[in-house]
Amino acid sequence: MSKNDLTTMLAIDYPIIQAPMAGVTTPEFVAASAEAGVLGSVGAGYLSAEDTRQFIREVQKRTDKAFAVNLFVPEHVEMNQLYLREAYEALQPIGQQLGMPFWKAPLSESEFDGQVQVLIEEGVKIASFTFGLPDEKTVRLLKEHGVHVIGTATTVEEATLAEQSGMDAVVVQGSEAGGHRGSFAGELTLIPLAKLLPEVVAAVEIPVIAAGGIATKAHMEQALLAGAQAVQIGTALLATDESGAHPKYKQAIFEAEEGCTTLTKAFSGKTARGIRNQFIMDMRDAVLAPYPYQNDLTKGIRKAAAAQGKSEFMSLWAGESVHLTQDGSVKAIIERFVE
Repeated sequence: MSKNDLTTMLAIDYPIIQAPMAGVTTPEFVAASAEAGVLGSVGAGYLSAEDTRQFIREVQKRTDKAFAVNLFVPEHVEMNQLYLREAYEALQPIGQQLGMPFWKAPLSESEFDGQVQVLIEEGVKIASFTFGLPDEKTVRLLKEHGVHVIGTATTVEEATLAEQSGMDAVVVQGSEAGGHRGSFAGELTLIPLAKLLPEVVAAVEIPVIAAGGIATKAHMEQALLAGAQAVQIGTALLATDESGAHPKYKQAIFEAEEGCTTLTKAFSGKTARGIRNQFIMDMRDAVLAPYPYQNDLTKGIRKAAAAQGKSEFMSLWAGESVHLTQDGSVKAIIERFVE
């Protein structure tokens, strides 16, 4: 596929993809993105196969346009009970501040293969992947059913691996991006989008989608001039009417100042960018379990913090351009990018 067929392949009017923000995307949000002429994306990373199916059906009730489903490629991590216990104990002081001295932390199991099957059964035509690349068998299975596949890369090496694995396009995530780093090969490296994007465009034949800190029409135009065929925007849509972000999360976004984000592993065990808050500061030197176990351990805390409206203990994922985020409907925000 040549480098200018991406909008045709994705059946979108504008070269924009709504970032698949797991936990924030609602069926209304994804459908509103699709209806606005961009690619809506379901953040299905933490969903079970059956919940993924229900979510897809809810989106399909609201739009007949194509949308993507984003899956987390499972990683095999050794579980050390002693380490888990230490990581759980490190969270106790925060738990106590939320009135929960102890909480259940059931460990999650990935239902990746089941989710892939659901995508095929429900007629989803675009699948994107984060935290790695699906194996050859999965890629073949999806392609046999007419599903376009998109990888995520944070380095030239990862983008090349995505192309070699049969991905139809690749999202290139600059260091400015909010939420989890999509890194999966080699050491974690943080490369600004302006440097990474042209290097990836020169290195691969497949279409490149730019992500990270794209908050304005000017940012988008810059990325397209640098060779991206589309941009992926997340933080710019986080506070929209249809977004599933908690009201306190939206408030934190509107109050955000330049330079307020930081990288942390404290919530999930995997590096992610969010608005600096008390949880991140308190956990700076704490023992952390590896992903996905740290995510399982903090789930109860995040849930209680949300219920109590305490944003200082919530994961407030956001990119470096968060201070530029505006309110309004998804349609209104997209119009600012394309008018």
